[in-house]
Amino acid sequence: MSKIYDAVYQQSLDDPDGFWREAARGISWSKTPSTVLDESNAPVYRWFSDGELNTCFNALDRHVRAGRGELTALIYDSAMTGEQRRYSYAELTELTARCAGAIRDLGVRKGDRVLIYMPMIAEAVVAMLACARIGAVHSVVFGGFAANELAKRIDDATPRLVIAASCGIEPSRVVQYQPLLEEALAISTHEVSKVLMVQRDAWPAPMREGRDHDWASLVPSAPMADCVSVAATDPLYILYTSGTTGQPKGVVRDNGGHAVALHWSMKHIYDVGEGEVFWAASDVGWVVGHSYIVYAPLFAGATTLMYEGKPVGTPDAGAFWRIIEQYNVKVLFTAPTAFRAIKKEDPKGDLLLKYATDSLSALFLAGERTDPDTLHWAQQKLGVPVVDHWWQTETGWAICANCLGVEELPVKDGSPTKPTPGWNLCVLDDEGNSLPAGQLGSLAVKLPLPPGAFPTLWNAPDRFIESYLSAFPGYYNTGDAGIIDEEGYAFVLSRTDDIINVAGHRLSTGGMEEVLADHPDVAECAVLGIADAMKGEVPLGLVVLSSGVTRDHAEIVKELVQSVRDRIGPVAAFKLAAVVERLPKTRSGKILRATIRKLANGEPVAVPATIDDPAILSEIQQVLDTVLGRS
Repeated sequence: MSKIYDAVYQQSLDDPDGFWREAARGISWSKTPSTVLDESNAPVYRWFSDGELNTCFNALDRHVRAGRGELTALIYDSAMTGEQRRYSYAELTELTARCAGAIRDLGVRKGDRVLIYMPMIAEAVVAMLACARIGAVHSVVFGGFAANELAKRIDDATPRLVIAASCGIEPSRVVQYQPLLEEALAISTHEVSKVLMVQRDAWPAPMREGRDHDWASLVPSAPMADCVSVAATDPLYILYTSGTTGQPKGVVRDNGGHAVALHWSMKHIYDVGEGEVFWAASDVGWVVGHSYIVYAPLFAGATTLMYEGKPVGTPDAGAFWRIIEQYNVKVLFTAPTAFRAIKKEDPKGDLLLKYATDSLSALFLAGERTDPDTLHWAQQKLGVPVVDHWWQTETGWAICANCLGVEELPVKDGSPTKPTPGWNLCVLDDEGNSLPAGQLGSLAVKLPLPPGAFPTLWNAPDRFIESYLSAFPGYYNTGDAGIIDEEGYAFVLSRTDDIINVAGHRLSTGGMEEVLADHPDVAECAVLGIADAMKGEVPLGLVVLSSGVTRDHAEIVKELVQSVRDRIGPVAAFKLAAVVERLPKTRSGKILRATIRKLANGEPVAVPATIDDPAILSEIQQVLDTVLGRS
């Protein structure tokens, strides 16, 4: 029995006002809210609607005022340049205040948007906090994003200012950002009059007189700006996620609910507090970077770690272990993809033996489903709790997690444990009826969503309701499918469109991926449904083998097919599989399953803006043509 967790979770559902009012006491308010949940415009709910605060003050200034200014706020480590630096809370507060003064002098005011286009450098954190300091709304676009996609975000957010870096640095190349930005500014209809540029030594960018301003010349000497109080319901940031229409969706995060939820999560989910080192090995361009590189650790008075590098190749598969040892990391939060890459390069964990990682108390994984094989490998090698937790750009923090700061629960393979307090998770059939334990359906959250979740889409309130709230009235449709078992554990098995119908049987491709991932020779895999004239759909599996595997590929495929037959049954009709060198992924490490499916079905494929390497699509196409008998 999980008595402590059960009591906390039930309280969050039975008395959300009382639960979140208590959580809100952990935040410094310039005007304490009297209203916790505002239901006046249901199904669009707002939290702390009459409260006022400043997010940057809660992340920085309040710790300095409390006498904690000498504690380390930010550690920056670049495997690409060799730079390593620590910023105290006092130093980061002053630098942020000067950056805020600089952008205020460039004409940015409360409510204005600022687009940030930067790699993993400390200035990106400063820029985000500086916007929050003066009540401006930041919109971070992943550095190196294609010009056309960047232009769409410029036109939608209509920023007054762009803050950019001249380039990003990859292990094998320098990515020049400024030419991409220049092209985006040329093709966008919205005119941006000011650009603030961080010049990097690897490639200093040409500057346009009158429009472009050098960070190093402007920011250090700028007057320090004070924090500007904003309404709890005012937007803190816009973060764009891909839309099905090709038009990106601007997920809005508010100030009040965001601060309350993320502050609560640091103690209760991650069990991290003041002065402890938390490392989210993500990118500031993604939601994890917003929530758990920049904001949540600083709300908690912890030390956040920002790493410019890769899990492998910078210089080797021991990079993560070096960081943990050097900075006494307590909790690491990364994607399963990172650990699959480490496991592929160093399957026996030999490099881990070179480092002392005893400071690590837990590993949290999110971004894609964690296959049991990767989870077991990490557990065995690290000897700490490995927590698979599930959340989305839209939610801003975990829907399901093993809340280590509430009560550590037993782990179940393939499950992100139970719903996090505040998230009333249900499994629904196609008509919106609740399904009994163990039955596969759509995972949906009963409204209202808790604080920290998105309240709307930028300039698209109708699209917000249509995309997320219309499929199941009274619920947020996550777009994921899965089950909740009799003990309340959730299993996120697939995106809803990855549930395939094989001769009338609804099957999860995620369940088949678990079987493939358990094979000792497989490093990572993807299973997708492709069109079949007889059965409607049949599954197709692509696998990447671990380094050093030299066995015959045909023999491995034969074993994989048999494994699916043994563990899922002949009903799965799993007969098609192939070995590939690599899988197409987004820059954040998510496998582009929908793109592979279109290639397999012979449908037109637009190169996704988020793909890490477009050249891989032709490689995958050749493999698919061979396995499907088209070559």
